Amino acid sequence: MTDAAAPPIGSTSDVVLHAEGVGRTFRGLQALAGYGVDLRRGEILGVIGPNGAGKSTLFNVITGFVPRTSGSITFAGKHIAGEPPHRIVALGIARTFQNIRLFGRMSVLDNVVAAAAVHGRPHVLASILGLPIAARKERALRERAFIHLEEMNLLPFANSYAAALPYGVQRRVEIARALALQPTLLLLDEPAAGMNTDETAELTEMIREIHRRHGLTTVVVEHDMSLIMPLCDRIQVLNYGRVIAEGTPVEIRNDPRVIEAYLGTEAAAEAVIVEPGLHA
Repeated sequence: MTDAAAPPIGSTSDVVLHAEGVGRTFRGLQALAGYGVDLRRGEILGVIGPNGAGKSTLFNVITGFVPRTSGSITFAGKHIAGEPPHRIVALGIARTFQNIRLFGRMSVLDNVVAAAAVHGRPHVLASILGLPIAARKERALRERAFIHLEEMNLLPFANSYAAALPYGVQRRVEIARALALQPTLLLLDEPAAGMNTDETAELTEMIREIHRRHGLTTVVVEHDMSLIMPLCDRIQVLNYGRVIAEGTPVEIRNDPRVIEAYLGTEAAAEAVIVEPGLHA
């Protein structure tokens, strides 16, 4: 297949996620209002904003954990608003959570195997009878899990209980588990939370590499500008549930509305941008 067969960037067929007029109200509080996006295949979109801006609510609505109050969402041409989370996962959307949701008393390896099993679990009867096909499928699941552990530099922790790991390592386990779901759209909710500068820099490179290797489209919610600015092709800024600015990292860093609502003068000056879109 040649490059000429691919649709041009920005064409309708290039949009994998389309949201229009999406809103969510909690007891009269507008957590998300009139949200819209055309997310292009292969893009890394950053979503930033102050606490309470609606960023995690956006992820919850897209992935079916919270129903929308208004608007429409389509993914790969299918209407997904109102679908339950397991159906949305099956369509190819995986996510991590702001509040880590690992199986704490399971090993890191078993956490990732459990996710991989969504697409390759042996038949119950075959497992009960100990049939060779069940053993082969179990081996395949573990092999896939080890690949994702290696991608996130987690092999030394494979047999450790998830709950016993440092917070930053648990964040990487969540990403490995999301990858095991074989998504085409990956949603990362504050992946660098609790990490120091060196860990954040390492994670930025990991996200860039898995994005490239798996041919993903990625959305990252994050407060850490040292991750967002060099990683993302485009950034949306939410404030009080609404998009107040959208553009390239350079445009966002210099937007007076963003500086006033979120970055602040000092933070904007420190948000150094190093070759955005390097993964492309």
